[in-house]
Amino acid sequence: MSEKLKLMVVDDESNNLDLLYRTFRREFKVIKAESATVAMEILEAEGEMAIIISDQSMPDMTGIQFLIKTKESFPDTIRILLSGYAEEQMNCDVDEIARADIFKCVTKPCSLPELKEVIGECAELYRMKKSL
Repeated sequence: MSEKLKLMVVDDESNNLDLLYRTFRREFKVIKAESATVAMEILEAEGEMAIIISDQSMPDMTGIQFLIKTKESFPDTIRILLSGYAEEQMNCDVDEIARADIFKCVTKPCSLPELKEVIGECAELYRMKKSL
């Protein structure tokens, strides 16, 4: 089998990080970051991720701000935004979502089968972009 794709999960809630890690560790090399700042440091050291799942509400910067920052250096990465509140998603600036190149916004709590399906689509899209 080919090398596992790298999946970064960024959330300031450790329970969410652990849940996402346990959910995806068999299919992906899962890299956890408890803040956008830590995630940026990891990206600098590790390089491109196939997929980044980021929570919207974090203390150092919003998920959208973080994902916008990743787009320039890693244009092929597939980005998912997790939001705890439906209205938070509604208030997200459409232009910012476009600038961040977000593949999908997912409201949490979401069902794990639904999230697995979304991440499967992301992996397929990334492989197509990279011709893997």
